[in-house]
Amino acid sequence: MTAVVTGGGSGIGAACVAALHAAGAQVGILDLQPGDTTDPGLLPVPADVADDASVKTAVARVADQFGGLDILVNSAGVGAAGPLEGHDDAEWARVLDVNVTGIARACRAALPYLRRSRHGSIVNLSSIAAWAGLPNRSLYSASKGAVHALTFALAADLVADQIRVNCVCPGTVDTPWVTRLLAAAEDPAAERARLASRQPSGRLVSAAEVAAAVCYLAGPAAGSTTGTALAVDGGMHGLRLPPPG
Repeated sequence: MTAVVTGGGSGIGAACVAALHAAGAQVGILDLQPGDTTDPGLLPVPADVADDASVKTAVARVADQFGGLDILVNSAGVGAAGPLEGHDDAEWARVLDVNVTGIARACRAALPYLRRSRHGSIVNLSSIAAWAGLPNRSLYSASKGAVHALTFALAADLVADQIRVNCVCPGTVDTPWVTRLLAAAEDPAAERARLASRQPSGRLVSAAEVAAAVCYLAGPAAGSTTGTALAVDGGMHGLRLPPPG
């Protein structure tokens, strides 16, 4: 099996690279800063999902190096926090370009190879923000809602090609991006506790837990699963617990 992971240089993407490789896949790591490795089963390739030519070149390089492509994981993305009036048109265009059109670019580049695979699979990284109304996340939520819709539409379009398309919807994940947000808070410890407490499990989701869900959806055990959004959010989406006390 050969996989491409966009945004594979850090955070959830890096966890997906590690999990897929541990499961036996050769993995192309596409990122602005993909890092270095001497592992022959890993191929870091600089790529910008906001640049169509960059994505096409990077995907082709991975497919040429490893003799094809079976799995595409779209993990590249940017965050956006703040009220609606805090984001101008340029910021809306930037976030949607990376988080939504970036997935379309990667899928376009990968489809010729995925159609030749007997196990073609696309897994997109969405978010709890696509399902739940979170404060000060209007732009980010809109982008992840679009990822949901794109996932389901692609699943319908590609089912006849035997290419499965699904998405994973994490809650708040303990990643470098979240760490940077916490560092900017007036009280980082209190803000971390607040983020953990809004998930019924009482803790942040780990990147490895998200990667495990991605690996399941990408692999043969999910051979009859397509057009599905899998929540990995500590119960945030589905549970309605009584208040404590």
